Amino acid sequence: MNLARFLTEIAPQPVEGETDTQRQCAVDAWKHSDFICHGYVLNGLSDVLYNVYYNVKTSKDLWDALEKKYKMEDACTKKFVVARFLYFKMVESKTVMNQVQEFQIILHDISVEGMTLSETFQVAAMIEKLPPSWVDFMNYLKHKRKEMSIEDLIVRLRIEEDNRITLKAALRRLVLAQICAMMDEVNTVTNTPKGWWVDTGATRHICADKSLFTTFKALSGEEKLYTGNAATADIMGEGTVILKWTSGKELTLSNVLYVPDLRKNLVSGWLLNKFGFHLVFESD
Repeated sequence: MNLARFLTEIAPQPVEGETDTQRQCAVDAWKHSDFICHGYVLNGLSDVLYNVYYNVKTSKDLWDALEKKYKMEDACTKKFVVARFLYFKMVESKTVMNQVQEFQIILHDISVEGMTLSETFQVAAMIEKLPPSWVDFMNYLKHKRKEMSIEDLIVRLRIEEDNRITLKAALRRLVLAQICAMMDEVNTVTNTPKGWWVDTGATRHICADKSLFTTFKALSGEEKLYTGNAATADIMGEGTVILKWTSGKELTLSNVLYVPDLRKNLVSGWLLNKFGFHLVFESD
């Protein structure tokens, strides 16, 4: 018995010349077969769906209701996946390899939805999705004559990102070394061997070299400076220090404490922030 036809057929209609008995027999036979088909469809549903659809009378009505719901959902899912694919763009704030994995998930979802994309198209799309800072490498990949597989492209992207991370770390070390050298020579009026250090934990600027003060007021030494290791040092004066940068610019520090026992001259990062300066620290 071909029960599938009851998913699309309705109850038989009267035929000219057919007796009432024949008509009733045909209708009863159709209802019996439709009941069996209806049961098979319901049996394939989960308990939750069964409770929703068991009251639908005929197999055709049941099948139409299921198709209307799930074909519409399937179409919406496809549109959603396509939209994710079209609007996906890698950003600078995340690693490229993490974003490559996100894009691969989208490609997998497209495949699951029955939409086939050639590997050449996938490779080209992934290259186009690279962040703006990769434009040179993007152009390099576009001009390669030999076609790449997705796996080949991912390997190339991983190597390129590793090289960029290594180069960035080397540049950071170079910049940090230059900053340290600059801070050691920050005051060109008097070159002190103690140098200047930015301390984000210090609440006051502190200088251990009296000759660096442009204005100075001596104190008795009764006031104490408390350091992070619980030690104390005598505060012997207070005044103004002008830091003359090698670039020619000057930074005036007011209310600088004179503490000759301190091993380093400290610029308070907290005070700089308080008065509108923006500090950026980078490290490996």
